[in-house]
Order: sequence, then structure tokens, then C-alpha cells
Amino acid sequence: MTQVPFYDALASDYDRFVNWEGRLAQELPFLERLFTSHGVVRVLDAACGTGHHAIALARRGYQTMGVDLSPAMIEQARKNAAAAGAQVSFAVAGFGGLAALGQSFDAVLCLGNSLPHLLTEYALAEALRDFAAVLHPGGLLIIQNRNFDRVWRERERFIGPQSCREGEREWVFVRFYDFHETTVTFNMVRLQRSGGAWTQDVESTELRPIFRDELAAALGAAGFFQTAFHGGYDGSPFDPAHSNDLIAVGLK
Repeated sequence: MTQVPFYDALASDYDRFVNWEGRLAQELPFLERLFTSHGVVRVLDAACGTGHHAIALARRGYQTMGVDLSPAMIEQARKNAAAAGAQVSFAVAGFGGLAALGQSFDAVLCLGNSLPHLLTEYALAEALRDFAAVLHPGGLLIIQNRNFDRVWRERERFIGPQSCREGEREWVFVRFYDFHETTVTFNMVRLQRSGGAWTQDVESTELRPIFRDELAAALGAAGFFQTAFHGGYDGSPFDPAHSNDLIAVGLK
């Protein structure tokens, strides 16, 4: 069985860490404007996590599929879809393995800073070619990463904490980077308590920052064109000094 220790360990708490109502309210209008303008019907969410983008889009009438390398995340995604009454297909698959699904799509999503888990230029190129392979001609690719142009230059180590409370149970999630020569270690401290003392654990995974110019070149080499870069889901232009996100939108 595929093992993704960082995300397998976090799968049970991932939906406590993310404010999905707020996040989807911010992100879906941007996605749907693009889908409408490009006639999108079938959508693949690559690195789908617990499946909320695919589920929300399915409830809006799109034919959606979600894939993730973590079996635990896919298990939770299926539970979430069942609870929402949404018809979504989920499968365990990673970057480079999408063409083997034998399906094609009008749009591919890769959100949540997922591509930086690829630790070499070759792995990035292979993933982008894989995205192209499952897209129809004229298909849409949407990628959202952190703005590592800024994070790397400024050595922005900490990301804002998140908290959750369910009755007497409480969680606090603290995220931070350790910077290395060409990579960063992404750490998540998970604090929990249930009416008593706090307990804690730490999960970590390695990321390779992807900068705007590298992504632009890699997308062109993979056959994508008319690529636009945004700094957020409000559609603002990408600003390497100030944007929080790097959102790339390309056509096959």
C-alpha cells in the first residue's frame, strides 16, 4: 500500500485544521468563472486531500474525480462525499500516475501548495506532462502554490495558527518552515486536549519551493500556453513581493 506518512497521520484531523466553509466561499467563484468561460464539465482534483473541492463542485453539477497519494486522505474523502450526498469518484494516485487512470478531463486542479512536494525539476516536469496527458485539447489547468518568491526571499518561517473546538475537545495547529539550501521542511505541531492537559505531536515533510519563473518555463515545456498568473482567488495579478499565493492558469 502507498505510504504518505505526513498526510496519513493528519487525515483524521485535517478537516478540523481547514475552515472549509470559508475557504470554498473564497475559492469556488474564481474556479467557476474559469469553468464557465472554458465549457468545463469534467474535473479532476489532483492531490485532493479530504475531497472538499471535488465534493463542492459535484454538488454544483460538475462531474468530478479526486485523487491523492494518501490512502487515509482518500478514505476520509469518501466519507465526506457520502455525508454530503455527492457523487464523486476517488482513487489513490499520485503525480505521474494520472494517465494510468485511463480517463480524460476538461480541467485539472492542483491546489493547496501540493506541487512543491515534488523535490526535483524532473519530477515537476513529469507531473505537468501527466496533467497534460489527461486533459482534453483546450483543457484547463489550475495550480495554486504559496508565493515562494516572497517566502524564500524573506525567510517567512511561520504560518498563522489554526484552532478548533468540539465540546470539551480542543485542537491547535501550528505550522512553520525550516529553511535549507534548496528545500524547506514543512512542520505541523498538533496540540490536543479534552478537558485536561495538552498533548502534542509534530509531523514534518520536505518541500521544494517552486518560483514563478520556474513554473512558467515548466508549463511551457509541458505544452501549456496562454498561462496567466494570479496572486489570489480574487484574480489579482501575481506580485512576487506581496502576493500570498501563486495561482497559475494554463491551457493545453
